[in-house]
Amino acid sequence: MTQDKICTLEQAINQVEKWQSEGKKIVFTNGCFDIVHLGHIDYLEKARKLGDKLVLGLNTDASVNRLKGPTRPVVNEYARSRMMAAFEFVDTVILFDEPTPLQVIEQVKPDILVKGDDYTVENIVGSDFVLAKGGEVKTISLVEGYSTTSLIQKIKQL
Repeated sequence: MTQDKICTLEQAINQVEKWQSEGKKIVFTNGCFDIVHLGHIDYLEKARKLGDKLVLGLNTDASVNRLKGPTRPVVNEYARSRMMAAFEFVDTVILFDEPTPLQVIEQVKPDILVKGDDYTVENIVGSDFVLAKGGEVKTISLVEGYSTTSLIQKIKQL
């Protein structure tokens, strides 16, 4: 069941510790993933290929609203978390409400931290922490022309 992949922070910490004790490399990324599109799929597939397990920090509805404005999210956190968990390349989904995923990153302790190439390594939240513990921080090329904001604009023009 996809719901089994949606974890509390404590459950995710325990799962990650188990995977790491088995020698698995844990990749962490985060985002809103409001209206899922090709750019999201491509990004998450590439992120997963960087390690053995992909842990996804997913912004709560309140967090998305604070980041993106009063009309967002379009899709609620329950539906977004279920959709993300349904992807075979996502191993765990953690909802977080904080302005950034720093607390989640510091507690999950991933081996590899990933964001899109619209960020620089220095600007990725949690990069200092991951690098200090010997991990890696990487950026992934984004598929041009795909974003939730552009999809919303296109729909509005219909």
